[in-house]
Amino acid sequence: MSDIEKLLQIMVALRNATHGCPWDQAQDFSTIAPYTVEEAYEVADAIARNDLEDLRDELGDLLFQVVFHARMAEEAQAFDFAAVTASICDKLLRRHPHVFGTPEERARGAVAGSWEQIKASERTAQAAPDRSVLDDIAVALPALMRAQKLGTRAAASGFDWPDRSGPRAKIDEELRELEQAIASGDTAAVADELGDLLFATVNLARHLDVDAEQALRDAGGKFERRFRCMEQDLRATGTSLADLDIEALEAHWQAAKGKLAR
Repeated sequence: MSDIEKLLQIMVALRNATHGCPWDQAQDFSTIAPYTVEEAYEVADAIARNDLEDLRDELGDLLFQVVFHARMAEEAQAFDFAAVTASICDKLLRRHPHVFGTPEERARGAVAGSWEQIKASERTAQAAPDRSVLDDIAVALPALMRAQKLGTRAAASGFDWPDRSGPRAKIDEELRELEQAIASGDTAAVADELGDLLFATVNLARHLDVDAEQALRDAGGKFERRFRCMEQDLRATGTSLADLDIEALEAHWQAAKGKLAR
């Protein structure tokens, strides 16, 4: 018995209505979905820490999530794990004609943009009369990542600025509208305009070929490193953050920035 077959049998036993685990029996797609997302983030975290031993374990946890969903689908007589693997195999073969295609396609080699073109043709083939080009962009994606995907998909249909000056000007426009909303005291309008500003910033990132999600993640990491450095420096002098006014805090912040360029 292969390990994957063993894992599938473990999942069947856990979901067994008579002898299974009560917690596993009680789950459905919606209750398991948050764990699936969490495990994907833990995989990404292990990669970021370059911890390959932990990555092995986290990939196992993520694989178990796939097996869990596939088992619940099989119980509902929708599909099984074999159908999941068959589907991804078919997709990879179809989307890599330069590797698996005809002799002519393989000889032509990889073509820039072909992956998105193939995906677009697949969407067209599956299109219902009222289908949008924005369909199938997952709602549960992180907000910055989803915003960038929405902009990219719209741009592929021709709805985009010709260059980065467009989104850059849009940022200035949204900043002015945010200031107006703040002055009005309308908290709902402030949230709305702030969202527009963030979306405009993501569009600028797209035009600059910057991954907005990763850029913000890197900025957060940089802030954390500098803040921890500032805390450590203050601790060495017997001072806490609460002891200092904003001018002193700014001075220590600039000193931490000087120590840690990135």
